[in-house]
Amino acid sequence: MRVLALLFLCTILRAAPAILRVRLKPAVSSATIDMPLEQYVAAVLAGESSTFKSDEAMKAMAVAIRTFAIHFRARHAKEGYDLCGTTHCQRLEPDLVTERLQSLADATAGELLWYEGKPAYTAYSRNCGGMTEDSTAVWDGLRVPFLRAHPDPWCQRPAAGRWQWSVDAQKIAAALQRSKLQVPADLRAIQVAQRTPSGRARVLLLSGSGEPVRLAASSFRFAIGRAIGWNSVRSDRWEVTENGGHLLFEGAGEGHGVGMCQRGADQMGVEGHGYREILAFYFPGTATGLNARGLGWRRMSGENVALMTTLPDRDRAVLATAERQVKEISAQYGWPIPAKIEIRVYPDVETFRNATGEPGWVAARTTARRIELQPAAPRDATLRHELLHVFVESQAVAQLPVWFREGLAGYLAHATPGAATEFADRDIRQTENESRARTAYAAATRKVAALVQRYGAPTVLAFLKTGLPK
Repeated sequence: MRVLALLFLCTILRAAPAILRVRLKPAVSSATIDMPLEQYVAAVLAGESSTFKSDEAMKAMAVAIRTFAIHFRARHAKEGYDLCGTTHCQRLEPDLVTERLQSLADATAGELLWYEGKPAYTAYSRNCGGMTEDSTAVWDGLRVPFLRAHPDPWCQRPAAGRWQWSVDAQKIAAALQRSKLQVPADLRAIQVAQRTPSGRARVLLLSGSGEPVRLAASSFRFAIGRAIGWNSVRSDRWEVTENGGHLLFEGAGEGHGVGMCQRGADQMGVEGHGYREILAFYFPGTATGLNARGLGWRRMSGENVALMTTLPDRDRAVLATAERQVKEISAQYGWPIPAKIEIRVYPDVETFRNATGEPGWVAARTTARRIELQPAAPRDATLRHELLHVFVESQAVAQLPVWFREGLAGYLAHATPGAATEFADRDIRQTENESRARTAYAAATRKVAALVQRYGAPTVLAFLKTGLPK
């Protein structure tokens, strides 16, 4: 059951599948397409990890891809779409999706990686070279607790992806100038002036004629990759030596190294580790699931109600209000108090939506004896309405239709006068159209009010246990 914001009306959740609007090519003139989420995941598996040997590693990638898409959804909203199909977001190859790739995407359908109730930032790279990188070393100011530098023994088996690249110094100078980066005249040497916690280059010192030039290592790598090719300087984990105008780079790994190392993840899968183990290794402190995980819940217990909250000082009054209302409802209708009533107040609207899958116009949801609330929702009227649902559902026989259960809770919370209008249970269940849902809730309440007028309140309440008369 759920409560609509402002009107305090309820329905049963039926979440719609996510649709992403994607531009396949970077050109502004290229077309955008709408893709169901699981189809998108399979297409990114084809673009980012089609060579994996391990199915478990592919499942881990599917969860990471799906979470990345949800985390960065609407990244390109100003351009009229959600995500692009290049490595700026995630590389998409819809024409290369195989039956295996689609089945592996479907095997984890809907699963996301969560951190403190929100979809995690699931960065990944091709090869970390035996040591993952800290997020702050790659993206200034981005402090993500689970994206820290740490050794990766699986990436080093059987080898850590060593590489070499020799190039004329003037060819490097031309590549940097093409990206409008400052270069000293007659470039001769490059030194690593500062390294990250994982040992990767952070700041470079370029020497030639005149004053040396300091340059961010990431800017250097991207400029070289765009101009010369991405198989030149493959990562920021390297040493460089100069010999007669030529520069020899010797390094390990490929990509930025933050988050999940694809090479290491595949090796973990080959060695028998499950996809959840793989995700836990590369994103420590996160949790995998269909709904929001990783919240620091605090339990506050009353006589009949338990309150789960992440902000006890803010939500303490909700418990007292619920305890009072439970006793009032029980006394008013002669109903026994249901056991194990639980109320969860989420820290913010985004986390409520992530956890429940509800649209933004829903203020609360009740399932059996658990009430889930947006932070702005725990007012007296909302709590009473949801607690009425708990009482109704604890006594209702299975064959009672949705409209009667919804309408009875609505009637007891606030009887709605007026003539009954036509509606269907599916109007109550759907989550796509707020106006249609509100109309159906109000109609169900009026229909129950008409039954009370015809049979009397005691008889209508008895329908909970006997079912509706023919």
